[in-house]
Amino acid sequence: MKARIGLVAAALIVAATHAWAACREDVVWLRGDWGETSFRVELATTVAQRSRGLMFRDSMADDVGMLFLYQRPQALSFWMRNTYIPLDLIFLRPDGVVAHVHHRARPLDETPISGGRGLVAVLEINGGLAQQIGIAPGTQMRHPFFGGDAAWPC
Repeated sequence: MKARIGLVAAALIVAATHAWAACREDVVWLRGDWGETSFRVELATTVAQRSRGLMFRDSMADDVGMLFLYQRPQALSFWMRNTYIPLDLIFLRPDGVVAHVHHRARPLDETPISGGRGLVAVLEINGGLAQQIGIAPGTQMRHPFFGGDAAWPC
């Protein structure tokens, strides 16, 4: 009986540790029918941070991204001015659910990339990863920004 209680306690500690790790400002978790994955993220929350984004970088690790956050739902559109690496742009609704994915945005292309209306966040990751992982509309993101009304709350 004591061994069983010890195993249950250990399982709860592991689950609590996983939940805590999933709810950090510098990490996003994504889940779908394909499973779960995470990315370490830089936040872009100010006008200056969002304007610069990932410009002028010539590489980025596959487990890293940039999360652009907006305080109110709106139509969001991005471009690749001065951005040297191909990116996937993952557009999110206020509940943390992916609304649209733009695959492999071309470096230095100034054509606007629209994600649609009613959006509050965009995750940029290396081009091709979203398709490789399976990230698509309906995928859920876990991050403290989305709060208690999130599809996958912290």
